[in-house]
Amino acid sequence: MSSSSILSVSDLVVNFDTSDGEVNAVKGLSFEVAAGECVGLVGESGSGKSQTVLAAMGLISQNGHVSGQALFDGQDLLTMPTPALNKVRGAQISMIFQDPLTSLTPHMTIGAQMREVLLHHKGLKGAEADKVCVEWLERVRIPEARRRLDQFPHELSGGMRQRVMIAAAMLCQPRLLLADEPTTALDVTVQAQVLELMDDLKREHNAGLVLITHDMGVVARMCDRVIVMRHGEPVERGNVSEIFANPKHEYTRMLLDAMPRLDREDRGGRPTIEPMDLEKADPILVARDLKVSFDVVASNGGLFPKKKPLRAVDGVSFSLLEGETLGVVGESGCGKSTLARAVLRLIEPTAGAVTWLGKDIARAGQKELQSLREDLQIVFQDPLASLDPRMTIGQSISEPMGVFRPDMNGRQKDEAVRKMMQRVGLDDALINRYPHELSGGQNQRVGVGRAMILNPKLVICDEAVSALDVSVQAQIIDLLIDLQKEFGLSQMFISHDLSVVREVAHRVMVLYLGRVVEMATREEIFENPIHPYTKALINAVPRPDPEIERNRKRILLDGDLPSPMDPRAGLRFLKSRLSEAGEDQYRPLLVEVSPGHFVAEHDPVADVSKGVYA
Repeated sequence: MSSSSILSVSDLVVNFDTSDGEVNAVKGLSFEVAAGECVGLVGESGSGKSQTVLAAMGLISQNGHVSGQALFDGQDLLTMPTPALNKVRGAQISMIFQDPLTSLTPHMTIGAQMREVLLHHKGLKGAEADKVCVEWLERVRIPEARRRLDQFPHELSGGMRQRVMIAAAMLCQPRLLLADEPTTALDVTVQAQVLELMDDLKREHNAGLVLITHDMGVVARMCDRVIVMRHGEPVERGNVSEIFANPKHEYTRMLLDAMPRLDREDRGGRPTIEPMDLEKADPILVARDLKVSFDVVASNGGLFPKKKPLRAVDGVSFSLLEGETLGVVGESGCGKSTLARAVLRLIEPTAGAVTWLGKDIARAGQKELQSLREDLQIVFQDPLASLDPRMTIGQSISEPMGVFRPDMNGRQKDEAVRKMMQRVGLDDALINRYPHELSGGQNQRVGVGRAMILNPKLVICDEAVSALDVSVQAQIIDLLIDLQKEFGLSQMFISHDLSVVREVAHRVMVLYLGRVVEMATREEIFENPIHPYTKALINAVPRPDPEIERNRKRILLDGDLPSPMDPRAGLRFLKSRLSEAGEDQYRPLLVEVSPGHFVAEHDPVADVSKGVYA
């Protein structure tokens, strides 16, 4: 262990006993972390990243076995007695987990969980502990920090919960911070805020940081050194600039090549979408002033609570052209998925019209709607949640044919399923397997195959690649592009990942709190964004290039996305209209600033990089 290191891991081995034999999760990993340094552990699912830091924290499950050495201040964390380890964890070493909702105790308030840390490690309680808690909540930019102490985790957004976890981890100002995919589930603007915060804390307190991620853009933004892991072993390590500029190992090159990039249109030799003449193509789907609202009971309504409308989709109009992919982007809660379900009548629109090939879907009866379903399909975000666990892969893919191809016999259906499995990159030998026996990428291919088995005219992809590793994500995108070319279908591609949208979409529609704030061609949106919200979304995406990422100017919008229940929330970027906003607030108009480029009204600003719209 060098004199400057605060953590030194030597020959770490982590094995697990399973019913299928011993699983070697980590195979002899060694690395060091210095004060004020960020070391990135990079790799895809199953590479051993998380098990490395869990082993160092003594959090391995009962069927796990750990050997090797993890020295912190000259003491081996792997052999330290539990009482001694409990004094170190939370005080000198803290961990930020991937999912704060499952890591925070649901029946305890935020304040109670933070006070517990201070009482255990510093003996602070009462007003003194509250003061420290509020100070750290304010440092992680949580508004109304004192009020948050009495709230429960489920009452906060994902971004706020993640910031609560960071605040709790920093309460005792630890010397080492272990962050396991701390931004994977966050929107890009919240991710940018969290990364900025972690970087500030590292610099101010000279803490060491181990960052686990599969996002090479985040690595470029945060890390000083990188260790690339595959199957439990390090395959490459070095300075972050060297790794990105001149990767030696083919797996590292694959990770970098598979990353979708916001700063280029081409996909590095991979399949690309066909260019379209948008003026000559015919619309296949038209939505006019589509609205979806839900009545929500006020949480503090007393004995006779009032219901307030939550406008999930608030007057969205667009057209989808034949053979076109329309990207729909925005943060969680902006109405993307609700819009998709309203278009397909999976939920009932409150108002407006959806016309499919001249037929109004919104007002179609069940019999007419059933006949239209053959041409309208959807690929959901989580294939395990959308596939029936009791049905085999073959049964899931063939299920639509049972409704729309009653004339086909069993042998014909089996042949069609096997042909589709091969087309989406699945071995037809898996036809009798169940979803739990397949990987996430394989199950997503099953979802695509089921959607494509009837040769539909429209497929809606709702965050279809967001939960996948970068290499599997690239394969699914390749597949969707190839299938679009082969079948000539139209797509709505819903995603919060703008890098992916740039690769697959002909036009892009940006949603904010249920309304369109900007819509234009891919080139216009990414090269000439006009609305400040669009600019903030694009700027927040990390670029997989250390030099670009560390030197570019940042646009940060403070705070979280406002609640759609707030009647004034839609005027965040048009504050000059706040005085006119009544119960039925003013809605910013969508203005055509150039042919095909529509932008919602917003106030001018001198320097958007300061985030003055927050």
